[in-house]
Amino acid sequence: MDTLSKEQRHKNMSHIHSKDTKIEIILRKALWKAGIHYRKNYSRLPGKPDIVITKYKIAIFCDSEFFHGFQWQQKEKRITTNRQYWINKIERNIQRDRENNLKLQNMGWIVIRFWGHEIKKDTKSCVETIQNTILESIIDANISYKNER
Repeated sequence: MDTLSKEQRHKNMSHIHSKDTKIEIILRKALWKAGIHYRKNYSRLPGKPDIVITKYKIAIFCDSEFFHGFQWQQKEKRITTNRQYWINKIERNIQRDRENNLKLQNMGWIVIRFWGHEIKKDTKSCVETIQNTILESIIDANISYKNER
């Protein structure tokens, strides 16, 4: 049972945006502080990644737990209000995320996805993951360059 009235729930849901979310801003500020330059909400790529590091072809998504289905098998059972709508919507989001991951990977991009709780609780670890991915990309590029010679 929903603890909020229909009007309160509508107001809460209307304030959720698809870009510049709290979790995106937290991660972007941490990346900027670490000296990592990026583009945000890059519409030229499938899925319009939240953060893109074009130099290293890294696409980063900041996924909220509800809309992207974190631990979906357990949470699906707890949805009571407008149940079929939300199940269809979230399952389609999960499928779309998989499709976009494959499209990006086939285009030669590295895809990183973080859950909102990971960004909020351990931003430092998220930044380290991105830094390590950049380092691996640099190493791979150097090895490729040497092998071409």
